[in-house]
This record gives sequence, C-alpha cells and structure tokens, in this order.
Amino acid sequence: MSTAPNSVQGPVLIAGGAGYIGSHTVRLFQQRGIPVFVVDNLSTGHRDAVTCDFVQADLGDRAALDRIFAERRPRAVVHFAAKAYVGESVGDPAKYYRENVVASFTLLEAMRAAGCGEIVFSSSCATYGNPVRVPIDEEHPQHPISPYGRTKLHIEHMLEDYSRAYGMRFAALRYFNAAGAAQDGSLGERHDPETHLIPLVLDAAAGLRKDIAVFGEDYPTPDGTCVRDYIHVEDLADAHLRALEKLQGGTKAIKVNLGTGQGFSVRQVIDAARTVTGRPIPVRMAPRREGDPAQVMAGGTRARDVLGWVPLRPALEDIVADAWRFHCRRRGR
Repeated sequence: MSTAPNSVQGPVLIAGGAGYIGSHTVRLFQQRGIPVFVVDNLSTGHRDAVTCDFVQADLGDRAALDRIFAERRPRAVVHFAAKAYVGESVGDPAKYYRENVVASFTLLEAMRAAGCGEIVFSSSCATYGNPVRVPIDEEHPQHPISPYGRTKLHIEHMLEDYSRAYGMRFAALRYFNAAGAAQDGSLGERHDPETHLIPLVLDAAAGLRKDIAVFGEDYPTPDGTCVRDYIHVEDLADAHLRALEKLQGGTKAIKVNLGTGQGFSVRQVIDAARTVTGRPIPVRMAPRREGDPAQVMAGGTRARDVLGWVPLRPALEDIVADAWRFHCRRRGR
C-alpha cells in the first residue's frame, strides 16, 4: 500500500462505500485516520463490508441528501455508486440513466447547495469503447458502445461543466479491470451475479462451477484469447486517496487511467489460478461474445505524473492469490 503522506481533510462522504472498490477505499481512508462515512442504498453493496459510520440512502433522494449534508457537513465526496453490468445496460438502459446519470446529477446538486466542492468519481475505461489503438492513453477517443459506458461519459461531462461554471474540483478515474482483494482476506469481490473472470475461475477451482467458459480462442493475441489489464483493488483505493489530496491541494480537474499497462490473457489468468490454488480448472471453449475487443490495456503516464501513483501489486499471481485468500475465508475452506 502507498506510503504517500495524508493531507486529506474530512469528513469524506463515500457514496457506494459498501461495494467492492468502495469498501477497500473506506478501509484505506480509515487506516490513514481520515474521517469518513458511507452512503449506500445496499442494492448491490454489503452492509457487513462497512466498518465506519453508515447511512442507508439512495443518491436519487434529494431530500435525504440535503439532510445528510446538513447534519454531517462532508468536506468532499468519493463517488462509487453506480450500476455496472454492461449487458444489463443494453437490455434496460433506463435503469442505467436513472441510477447512474440522474442520481449523480442529484448528488452534484446537493453538493453545490451545501458548498461541498470536491469529488472523486469512479469512471471507467468503458468510456473509450472499442480501442482504435492499444495501449489506451487518456487522449484516446471516447466513443462508448454500451449504455453503461455512455452513462459514465455523461457524468464526466457533467463534472467538466460543473467545474467550469461553479468551480467544483473533480477527478475522473478511468479504471481498467479491477481485481484482487484485501491482502488479509477480509474484503473482496462478491457480486451477484458474478461476471468478472477471476472470481469465476476461482469458483471453478473450488468446485462451485463445473468449468470456466472461454469465449473465443481465435483473437489476434499470443494465445488466441482476450487480453485485459488487471489492476489490484488496493492500488485503486490508493489512487482515490491521492486524487482527493490533489483536489484539496487546489488542482481543479484530473482525468486519468488506472491500470498497470500490461495485459494478461484469459488463458494466463486460468493458468495463474491453477498455480495459486494447486487445483485443476476445467475449461470449456465457447464462441466469441459480440463486442469483446481482442486487447484492452491502459496507456499513458498521467496517473504517475499527476498523482504520483504507481501500482504496487501489479503481478497477476499476487492479484489471484489475494482473491483466493478471500474466497477461501468467505467459503470457510
């Protein structure tokens, strides 16, 4: 974990802090002695992941937000709350515009009314769409191909406009593939339904799934399977802290990619899981999924240059080992 000095002034409202990345960020802020509280509607988050002050509320409820800001007077917001299933967003875009865009607008208006002027936003590499070049730097065109990606880009545009018009300072952190777990195994990934590769592979290693489907083996990659940039969740938490330090230090706007800059194929992930767990993992080949790019990897040095951020746990086997530790602890194995 980062050894960067802490200069963040709290309290900090962490929206969606009961979720996967949010709960790890809450823990880091607590470890640094930063006063935090979580606002989450628990539609996908987990109450037992939150060990700080907690308010169950929906970001679309303006009256509730006004009460929260009046009573707790946060100095800043870190915003993770969102729906995040690409396929679901295609089938039900209204849900994503309501839960992501409208709720974020409501949050920004509550912040503006309360005089809270700093926000770190959980954006996504999905704002780039299908890559026209790899690795993807921050200057890559943003042409999202799903309603999910478009909602994230709409929120980035709102933040830019609020910054210009109202002086709000913001950071938009574009994640690549969040992965891993707390190194002590106490926090980790538990989505319902689970769609991320590493926890699905570990379910197969544990015998909870009969096999793992590999979608496509004829991509123009070294082993024919898709390549992705996996970034440890604790490194993501560190980036949020650094971004908020910069905003409170006077930086007006930050837009950076968060990735390692290296890619691992689906086959490499499965092989790493076999090595870490010491267990066989049956594989079933399946047709390509529509819209899956061959390679998605982060590029650019802006996160390092602007935030002083460098991933500390970029090794695939470290990421998988931490996830397996959480998996075993959760399942009592």
